Amino acid sequence: MTQTSENAPNDATQAQIAIDSGANSAIDPTADLTIKLATAEAAAANAKDEWLRAKAETENIRRRAAEDVLKAQKFGVEKIADSLLAVKDSLDAALKVESPSVEAYKQGVELTVRQLASVFEKFSIQEVNPMGQKFDPAHHQAIAAVESEQEANTVVSVMQKGYTLHDRVLRPALVAVSKAKS
Repeated sequence: MTQTSENAPNDATQAQIAIDSGANSAIDPTADLTIKLATAEAAAANAKDEWLRAKAETENIRRRAAEDVLKAQKFGVEKIADSLLAVKDSLDAALKVESPSVEAYKQGVELTVRQLASVFEKFSIQEVNPMGQKFDPAHHQAIAAVESEQEANTVVSVMQKGYTLHDRVLRPALVAVSKAKS
């Protein structure tokens, strides 16, 4: 256990008591016990002080960690939000066109889709289009079963594409699956 300079006067006092009582130890048998008690009390006070400091430091670390979690929850989407601003700007620009044509709108939408695809790629958002694949309830949500020539439980129609984020399903694909002809 390390002793701080705060305990130095206490240690000197104990040493002086030991010297003074050393001469009297032959006369007074309680002098040794008094010295031991004073030493033990000083050690206990030192240990209590160190414990209080460690407890305060632990509470500070816990408080800082809680603040960091709150900040991460609050600002965790900042990067993706910043990337989506370009997509929003493109949509706003499309609304400001004075003489719109179908071709101009089509080109603008295609550009916006490419920007959005770039954002998705940057943040590992993958499109799930399971047409012709085996039905997988972990990635697909069947909303209809239709008779088909294909093998049973094969996706025959995709009503809405699904998306994953780092292999975690954000939204399952809404699909129709084949069933055997009756």
